[in-house]
Amino acid sequence: MMVIADILLAAGALGAGVYCFVLSRRLRRFTDLEKGVGGAVAVMSAQVDDLTRTLAGAQNTAQSSVVQLDAVSTRAEAASQRLELLVASLHDLPEPVAPQPSESPFFVRRSTAAEAAQ
Repeated sequence: MMVIADILLAAGALGAGVYCFVLSRRLRRFTDLEKGVGGAVAVMSAQVDDLTRTLAGAQNTAQSSVVQLDAVSTRAEAASQRLELLVASLHDLPEPVAPQPSESPFFVRRSTAAEAAQ
């Protein structure tokens, strides 16, 4: 009976050793920087750095756009005030006089010889 127990104990130890060996290989592949989760973390870290730089650039561009838009809106408000002043000054002009009807509805050009004769 002791021999059978020793054989089973040795088989169990051998199975545990094989299991640990397989587990260590899987864990090594899992943390590999090229194929495993370590590689994915490294790629994500690089992407986060790129995204941070892109975001900083977008913020700088947006800030300069805000400054330009503020300047343009200030100029537009000044132009609007000038136009309101011009429209208000047009109300002070007198009414236009209606044109006098001419003697003949047709325009006749006279030559210089005809003018000299008259």
